[in-house]
Amino acid sequence: MNTLRGRPESGLPWIIRFGSLVLDRIYRAGSWLRARPPVRPLMDAVERLLGRLPRPLDPVRSIKAKLSLALGLAGGVGLLVLWYSLKWIPLNVAFIASAVALALLTLQIAAHGATVPLREMTDAARQMARGDYTRRVHTNSRDEVGELAAAFNVMAADLDAADRQRRELIANVSHELRTPITALRGMLENIVDGVSEPDPAAMGTALAQTERLGKLVAELLDLSRLDAGIVPMKRTEIALDDFLADVVAEAQVNHPSVPIRLDADGDLTLDGDPERLHQLFANLLDNAARHSPAGGSIRLNAALDGDDVLFAVADQGSGIPVAERERVFERFTRGERATGGGTGLGLAIARWVVQLHHGSIAVVDPRPGDTMTGAHVQVRLPARNS
Repeated sequence: MNTLRGRPESGLPWIIRFGSLVLDRIYRAGSWLRARPPVRPLMDAVERLLGRLPRPLDPVRSIKAKLSLALGLAGGVGLLVLWYSLKWIPLNVAFIASAVALALLTLQIAAHGATVPLREMTDAARQMARGDYTRRVHTNSRDEVGELAAAFNVMAADLDAADRQRRELIANVSHELRTPITALRGMLENIVDGVSEPDPAAMGTALAQTERLGKLVAELLDLSRLDAGIVPMKRTEIALDDFLADVVAEAQVNHPSVPIRLDADGDLTLDGDPERLHQLFANLLDNAARHSPAGGSIRLNAALDGDDVLFAVADQGSGIPVAERERVFERFTRGERATGGGTGLGLAIARWVVQLHHGSIAVVDPRPGDTMTGAHVQVRLPARNS
């Protein structure tokens, strides 16, 4: 079946189909011509000139009434010219009144479909002001009103997702803060009441909970900087062998029961921010250590791949399902692999650091025969800052 801009046209007279096709081609040609550099300044000047013209129909509150007045005025001027060309022949007043009434009725019926999406958008905007972002505008129109409705639906979906993420953020932050605060409060209450002594073991537990709170606050601060667009970068040339050795040594202190093996090519260098990159690999190694089984190990690889440096952090845990591999880089997403102690922010911050360095990060499948059968997180960073 032939279609015209996605619509069935078998029921339309051929002259209407032909006229619609011609108008569509003229509109597209005009849009293409307007985008050309030699014509664009002229079109901008015409728009500025038209923008200074008076708007006598602004007080009218109905768009259908505006269309009626505009078409009536244009039609009246045309009929006046025609009447003049006919030597002011006498006119039948009843015939004119009937024609005007029929024209207004036809315009109301024809304009109804064009104004319904606008009324729906008005109602949806009012609902959004009350916190309801689920309303959508339904239209099959392909004109500017249809494009506006489509853009409105995209905006509503983005606002709905942002509002949902905000609620999840508040709930997750409250949960993550409550756990160490509750533990600290109980421990301090026992010490104050004399139930327990402030021995090194109790103080060590309190210190661990305090460090967990500090880490969460630091990660939230990083995310706030990310949302605000504040991304201070201090790039320098980094010798990766010493740099990665320091990161691995620090991670080994935090997770002494999980061996970490470093396998890096010699003389590798990278232009980047040492503090941010340290944060990246520390988060990746910490995530791998927390998900490694008893007796498992971690491997960190670094090798030159063309103009990039390819890093891979692999563990011997249960791995990450394919369906979850993209979501693990979202905020507060810990997945089924997570045990206790994680905030769900480490991989989100890792992706942010990678993006700051114009690289990529992804969870990939292990190579055949690889003894590291768990999760494999691959990071690709350009060796030189372009």
